[in-house]
Amino acid sequence: MACYVKDYNNNSMHLLKNMSHWSSLFVLVLALLFFYILPSTFPSFSFSAKNMDEEESSKSFYNFTVKDIQGNDVPLSNYKGKVLLVVNVASKCGFTQSNYKELNILYEKYKDQGLEILAFPCNQFGWQEPGTNEEIQDTVCTNFKAEFPIFDKVEVNGKNAAPLYKFLKAEKGGLLVDAIKWNFTKFLVNKEGKVIARYAPSTSPLKIEEDVQNLLKAS
Repeated sequence: MACYVKDYNNNSMHLLKNMSHWSSLFVLVLALLFFYILPSTFPSFSFSAKNMDEEESSKSFYNFTVKDIQGNDVPLSNYKGKVLLVVNVASKCGFTQSNYKELNILYEKYKDQGLEILAFPCNQFGWQEPGTNEEIQDTVCTNFKAEFPIFDKVEVNGKNAAPLYKFLKAEKGGLLVDAIKWNFTKFLVNKEGKVIARYAPSTSPLKIEEDVQNLLKAS
């Protein structure tokens, strides 16, 4: 009886291995079909996410209009000829104090040379920017003494992500995935509106000072 059970178990394991092998092969075939065969055979076939990324990449940074913290429209074409650092900020994050401090240092040092910092509050990471626009503005001005522009609170990931952030992610993808990973992800934009670099939340603003200097010096 024990031998029968052993043989039965061995047969079951063998069957499961075969099923796993065929399942993997089936997934591989599907991947080849959707990612390579269909797009090459039917050029109109593509994924909406891919189309969206291509559409966003075809735009210029200056094509977008955003809202400031008071809800007024601000065409980003207003910043033509400036070096821009775009940051998604939060008031209750572990990175908040150090980032606002160093962003203030950068802004004070280089604003007269053509640097602008564009801060976009976002509550998608740990619910660390829960306040209204009025509350956020008061906190930023009172606690962090920020003098650079603070804009309307936005989403940076998902279907409701701000068009500007869809564009930024399409221009400079992240590690493994393009989604914004956390508060204080930074994008550096040159004087022509080209997204030059993307920095992780853990990268402090002063560590990118040299990159800012190089773009400011560029004609």
